[in-house]
Amino acid sequence: MTSLYVLVPISVAMVLGILFVFWRALEGGQFDDLDKPAIDVLMDDDSPPEEPPDG
Repeated sequence: MTSLYVLVPISVAMVLGILFVFWRALEGGQFDDLDKPAIDVLMDDDSPPEEPPDG
């Protein structure tokens, strides 16, 4: 029973920490566009690589 006095506040602190990190990710724009990175992988770049300028 005495271990609950330690484990419950630790678990509450962990939940609050996880919620804080999640809120910061939401506010920072982490989840704004979830489809574009997946589509970018499928886009084929057929153009030849650009040559560096001589100079």
